Amino acid sequence: MPLTVGELARRCGLTVRTLHHYDAIGLLQPSLRSDAGYRLYDRANVERLHRIQALRQLGLSLADVGTVLSGPAQPLDQVINRQIAQLDQELERATRLRNRLVALGGQVAAGQSPDLAEWLDTLELMTMYEKYFSPEELKNLPLHNDPDVLAQWNALIGQVQAAMDRGVAPGSPHAHALALQWMEAVQRGTGHNPGFISRLKAMQDNEPELRERNGITPALERFIEQALVDARLAIFERYLLPPEMERMRANYGKQMYDWPPLIADVRSAMNAGTPPSDPQAQQLARRWMELFRSYAGDDPATHARIREAYANEPDLRSGSTVDQAMLAYVRQATLAAG
Repeated sequence: MPLTVGELARRCGLTVRTLHHYDAIGLLQPSLRSDAGYRLYDRANVERLHRIQALRQLGLSLADVGTVLSGPAQPLDQVINRQIAQLDQELERATRLRNRLVALGGQVAAGQSPDLAEWLDTLELMTMYEKYFSPEELKNLPLHNDPDVLAQWNALIGQVQAAMDRGVAPGSPHAHALALQWMEAVQRGTGHNPGFISRLKAMQDNEPELRERNGITPALERFIEQALVDARLAIFERYLLPPEMERMRANYGKQMYDWPPLIADVRSAMNAGTPPSDPQAQQLARRWMELFRSYAGDDPATHARIREAYANEPDLRSGSTVDQAMLAYVRQATLAAG
């Protein structure tokens, strides 16, 4: 039986907004229409949605999901088997945590435990991070292992929540300053590793317990997103013409979460010594330019003004780990790709 967007959202646990976004970017478009003209999702749409969500759970960006699904379709049983393998890993981690708790319980019974609640919370949080980061990566994640960084992060979250409680608007200068501080804290907390940003975002989205601990509610997250976009648009306004700003206001920020995994891939290629002329680098450059054009348009003069802004305004790159060397690498790869 075909489903409306509201019915599908309710049955699969997504929001209507998410399904509309998937439709708008061509990732999941309803196959049918009702007599009244409403779009309807059929069995094939639901199967495709399963593939989309499975790939998202494996850490792929929406752009990468689209690339994968545009190629030869992987048999659905293989997709399901990959999900089962991922769940098996999570069950293994849960078993390890249980064993640790049993050991702690024995110590408690022997009167050897300090503050049990704090200890258990720490252990649970450590296990939560282990779902997304390897032990070696955790050593290089300041947000996890540096008390000073964590304290600064918690203080900033408190400042943002206090501003929201006072009714500060995302478009205000104070909100802009908080958003730019937030991005600096993200960069500091991830050890300037762009690959960590997407995984922290996934952990934030998938682990309700983490939100309860750190206070980054969905409302606070939206506040920072809006304030950051508005702060950067205010910078671009010093460089762009009114028609260019109109396009920027309509499109800038729509794909902000597609940038971190791409930036991480570019950084990996640079660290591996991949020359800009290599097909891999050229493919990365094409992905970069697709995202860039989504808000910049196709006018070379507009591109030049935006690049001037990026070169002169560090706040446009804060939190992204994008530097002049990376921008030069992408430009060279773009030229090599023709």
